[in-house]
Amino acid sequence: MTDTEATPPYLQVADALRTRIATGALEAGARLPSLTELSDEFGYSGTVGQRAYALLVDEGLVISRPGAGHYVRSQAAPTVMFRRQRVRAGQGSPVAQLLAEQGVVGSWQHESGTDRASEAVAARLEIPVGDGVMHTRYTYLANGEPVQIAESWEPLDITGGSLIVLPEAGPYAGIGVADRMAVVGVDVGVPVEQVRARTATRAEAQQLGCAPAAPVMAIMRTYYDQANGRPVETADIVLLGSRWVSEYGHRPQL
Repeated sequence: MTDTEATPPYLQVADALRTRIATGALEAGARLPSLTELSDEFGYSGTVGQRAYALLVDEGLVISRPGAGHYVRSQAAPTVMFRRQRVRAGQGSPVAQLLAEQGVVGSWQHESGTDRASEAVAARLEIPVGDGVMHTRYTYLANGEPVQIAESWEPLDITGGSLIVLPEAGPYAGIGVADRMAVVGVDVGVPVEQVRARTATRAEAQQLGCAPAAPVMAIMRTYYDQANGRPVETADIVLLGSRWVSEYGHRPQL
């Protein structure tokens, strides 16, 4: 039996792709062959290709983009960006504004829908379990690359029936929580944030285009009505650790 015959098929495929990446035949950002193309080239089933790609993703050589395929991951040192809690009122999306200040083009993908508050969300918003909430999922991109994901929840008894009910639709779309809440007369001030470091789950790694177990900064954020102390929005935010530094406080304006 030859060494090649003794090597599991998925390792043979992974070795071939790894060599192409190392030699520059496949450059950073290049789209890798589909599972069908791998099957045609190597003569193995799609399951073999899936295992090969899973290995290369774990090694940090490949990015898996759900629905779009696999791509060669750049090994260049990424640009580090600064995150601050909030920009001045009236400046729109805090993420877009802060990235623009740092010379980065920010954009985001989103999906909103009504939902019922789970026990955990209800506790954070101080509402009964099962109450209606607006649930929004986000993927934030810097120069087209995913760098942050988030999920947010807002009580419908605050925003329901108003023009701000959908965070990313209508006349107040995309302006951020603080400016949207101001439309309905709620001053939220600076949010309360709990920050911890951990590693990315596999689902988060797929969304962020990083290797599983890559370091991330996980933030639980809640905005409160400054007049009565009621929570009006809560969110789970996950930032790619290699791309972000979180900065708190403000220098005096002299």
